[in-house]
Amino acid sequence: MKIVGVAACITGVAHTYMAQEAIEQECKKRGYDVKVETQGGMGIENELSEDEIAEADVVILAIAIGIEGVERFEDKEDAGLVISLNPAEVVRDPAAIIDRAEKLAS
Repeated sequence: MKIVGVAACITGVAHTYMAQEAIEQECKKRGYDVKVETQGGMGIENELSEDEIAEADVVILAIAIGIEGVERFEDKEDAGLVISLNPAEVVRDPAAIIDRAEKLAS
C-alpha cells in the first residue's frame, strides 16, 4: 500500500513533525510506501508531487490549519480516500489511523 500525507499544526513546529514521524514509523512497520509533506515554520518540506498523490492508495491530512495546495487532494477526496484529522490524534494513536487507511484502501 502507498500512503501520502500532509502534516501541519497551528504553530508549525512540534505536532507537525511528530505527526509526520508517527505516520512514517507506523507505515514502515507494516512495509508500506509512505511520504509525508510538512507545512510548518520552515515552509513546505518534502513536497508531494502530483504523481505521488495520484499513485497513493490513501491520503492522510493531519492538519489543524488551512494548508497550501489542498486542491491537489480533491480527486482522492471525491473517491473517499482521504482521512482528515488533527495532528495530535495521529501522534496519540498512529496504528489506529493506519488501520483506518487500510479499511479505506480495501
